[in-house]
Amino acid sequence: MYLLDTNAIINFLGATFTPEVMKELGRIIDAQSNVSIITKMEALGYNFKSKSSQNITEAFFDGSTILAINEEVVNTTISIRRSKKIDLPDAIIAATALTYNLILITSNVADFKNIQGLRVSLPQNL
Repeated sequence: MYLLDTNAIINFLGATFTPEVMKELGRIIDAQSNVSIITKMEALGYNFKSKSSQNITEAFFDGSTILAINEEVVNTTISIRRSKKIDLPDAIIAATALTYNLILITSNVADFKNIQGLRVSLPQNL
C-alpha cells in the first residue's frame, strides 16, 4: 500500500506524467488512495488557476482516505525532526507513512532520504 505525496497528486491530476506512469499511478489510486492530512492541506491551499481545477482536486480528496495526525504520528514526527533537518510538513508525511506502514510515492525523494525505515518510490519507478 502507498501514501501519496502532494507533488505526486498534483502531477497526476495535471496529467504531467508519462502515459505509463499515469496508468500505474491511476491503478494504485483506484485501489486505495491514501494521503496525509498535511498533503490535503498543502494541495487544497494552492491558489487554483480555475474553479474546474479546484473542483477536480477537491473530488480527488473526497475519494481518498485521509490519514489523521494521531499520537503515534506525532511521536514519530518528533523523532524524525530530532535526527534529521527536515521541514515539519515533510516530517509529518514521512511519519504518517511509517506509522501506517506505507510506501511514500513522491517526486522529491531527496526530501525524505536517510529516514530510517521509510520506503520511498518515485512515481516512474512503480
